Amino acid sequence: MNNTTGLYPSVRVDTAPVAAAGSAGGVLLTKTVEVTGLGRFLREALGSWRKPTAVHDPAKVITDLAVTLALGGDCLADAAVIRAEGGLYGSVASEATISRTIATLANDADRVLAQVAAARKQARDQTWALAGGLAPNHAATAADPLIVDLDATLVTSHSEKEHAAPTFKRGFGFHPLCSFVDHGADGTGEALAIQLRPGNAGSNTVTDHIAVTRDALAAVPGINPTRPGRKVLIRTDGAGGTKDFLAWLTRRTVSYSIGWKLPEAMPDLYHQVPEQAWQDAVNADGDMRDGAGLVDLTDILAFHGHLRGWPPRMRVIVRRERPHPGAQLRFEDVDGYRLTAFATNTARGQLADLELRHRRRARCEDRIRISKQTGLMNLPLHGFDQNRIWCALVMLATDLIAWTQLLAFPNEDARRWEPKRLRLRVFSIPAALARHSRRILLHIKDTAPFADLVLAGHQRLVALTRPT
Repeated sequence: MNNTTGLYPSVRVDTAPVAAAGSAGGVLLTKTVEVTGLGRFLREALGSWRKPTAVHDPAKVITDLAVTLALGGDCLADAAVIRAEGGLYGSVASEATISRTIATLANDADRVLAQVAAARKQARDQTWALAGGLAPNHAATAADPLIVDLDATLVTSHSEKEHAAPTFKRGFGFHPLCSFVDHGADGTGEALAIQLRPGNAGSNTVTDHIAVTRDALAAVPGINPTRPGRKVLIRTDGAGGTKDFLAWLTRRTVSYSIGWKLPEAMPDLYHQVPEQAWQDAVNADGDMRDGAGLVDLTDILAFHGHLRGWPPRMRVIVRRERPHPGAQLRFEDVDGYRLTAFATNTARGQLADLELRHRRRARCEDRIRISKQTGLMNLPLHGFDQNRIWCALVMLATDLIAWTQLLAFPNEDARRWEPKRLRLRVFSIPAALARHSRRILLHIKDTAPFADLVLAGHQRLVALTRPT
């Protein structure tokens, strides 16, 4: 009888030349690179920066880094994880070569970023075409538009990096402004554009919002980026609620749903609203929310001159709700109600539906959190242009994750999993490599809990692969 007192088996550890494969689930990411054409498009886009005698193509270098970030890495050195798995990821450049490549690309950052953005758009176009009815732009209309979210976030810098500056929250670092396309309740989302800014950049700077929105619209396939029409909706918080930004959106004919700051005279305006004018608000499930109400305040605001200079046909919808127990009261609370508002140019639809659509802007905060889990948490490089390249790598990594979920797991719960769960259940799945008839075989461990999911996902990607 073997008596043990430990909680786990006693194991002897050594190293040996075994056929095990680490991060085996990453094969889904590399297959997605092939299926979407991302690798081919990047190779064409970055061909000008490849030296004639170079062993490693710049496109392969940045794609390897994007895969590394998707697997959970957060610095250049983490590429060592896939470098050790040549059977799955091919030849991966050394850390020194990677650093030199990033420095070379950063020396011509504007052109490089434009080329990478163009390649990503081509790959996105192919991905959405393969996704068919599940693509976020499928059958987009003014009543059910493609939604592009904007939001800013703070990235802490722990050293004196170029253009790092104090932030409004008394930190130090950067204040990037990001945009994402929303996949809706059945999916996640994709990064469209990131503008890296110093930490002291303003929250409601009009030029920055216009620049990021312009880049985001240019990244969406199948639309005219200068006049997309009402089938595209721009959604953001009150930082975007400025006259100049809404006027710019109006000229582009897009739909919008933007947080709006109520005037200081709101208590007097509130008391001019008849009680019967308030309509019920709904929660995320579509059920009525007790104690929450909505009203279209446009006419009252216009009558008192508060909409002078704002775009025509803009509506202002106000929400009232009792603060949650324990919430700190504010000076702008009126009669015990917390009042918030948003502006929209959507003329039709129930107030409850329009307000719920606006509140789902919170998904953008999820996208930012996911981006921070995928390399945006702490920009690792010193130069500002180098970190701009890094932001492009973050977007590539989030694209790969979202496209893998969209194509490999179209009707699975895994399509909505965040990267943390994907890494634990899918990307780190155990497997062994074998070679047969000049082919590389990856044997997923059959007792792994999600082996069938990985196998089915890979088979779907293989079925989508276009013959060369």
